[in-house]
Amino acid sequence: MNADYKKILQNLKIRQYAPVYLIDGEEPYYIDALTEHFENDILQPHERDFNLITLYGKDVNWADVVNACRRFPMFAEKQVVILKDAAQTKDFNKLVDYIEKPSPTTVFLIEHKFKKADGKTKLVKAAKEKGIHWTSDKLKDDKIPGWIQDYGNEHGLKIGEPEAQVLTSHLGNDLQKIANEIEKVRINIPNEKELTLAHISKYIGVSREYNIFEFPDTLTSGDFNKMYKMLHYFLVSPKAAPMVLMVATFYSHFSKLYMANYLKGKPEKEVTTALGYWRYKETMAATQNWPLARVERALLLLGKYSTMTVGVNSNTDDRELLKELVGQLLM
Repeated sequence: MNADYKKILQNLKIRQYAPVYLIDGEEPYYIDALTEHFENDILQPHERDFNLITLYGKDVNWADVVNACRRFPMFAEKQVVILKDAAQTKDFNKLVDYIEKPSPTTVFLIEHKFKKADGKTKLVKAAKEKGIHWTSDKLKDDKIPGWIQDYGNEHGLKIGEPEAQVLTSHLGNDLQKIANEIEKVRINIPNEKELTLAHISKYIGVSREYNIFEFPDTLTSGDFNKMYKMLHYFLVSPKAAPMVLMVATFYSHFSKLYMANYLKGKPEKEVTTALGYWRYKETMAATQNWPLARVERALLLLGKYSTMTVGVNSNTDDRELLKELVGQLLM
């Protein structure tokens, strides 16, 4: 039968096991997650020494795999056999005879990572009929931000659309890398319920010489020499800062400046609590040149440009919009 990841995981957690699982595809994140469950959660710790068998395709042939699957469990109801890198197994398709008549006391995972198994073969058809076949496809790039938000929700961390777009822009479509970076942030801010652009900048960082996190700070700091160098970089390297992300980053920065104007003269503890921002000193200093009225005008401008970036009342490209926005903010 065909299945999806969540259904497979749900059944595994309630200990409803199929005799055979064929998990293939180009996206390793989910395959690794399922494999980890097979390794750690089906058998009790004291059962694993005798009943968890891990084989590697490059080291075995089909007969070795069948022999492992046909053996009886020791001091347990079931054994788990995992065939990793299955595509490298010699005469891999000869496993079809076992899959058609699997052992009822073996849970057999075929990990066919990084590519799909040939769906026209008898082996794949038998896996669908006798057990579970699921393909872990690569997500399209436009689906990555949504995946990031879903991942955050599942782990109790709200991730807004701008923040998800920023992570996508700088981390690409490697789901394991994205998950690792989010977990790194969660470790550093265990009590926070929302991932902000400031958190991303501080704990994940950006490797480029100039990045969109620094740009709003540079603009409002009055360091025009650096600001124009950064602007030039973004204009000749538009992929480094898509306009939709630039607007979101500016909006986050000016929202902090808006609050900072009301925090002048307040105790430092109150300022840091309200801003929740690791560069609060720079933000407070910027209020000298960016009083409340100027910040309010900037926020209105950003609202206008946020619609223009998605083509509402504008067909201007990102580079021209960025030049316009910076010019308008500095007026």
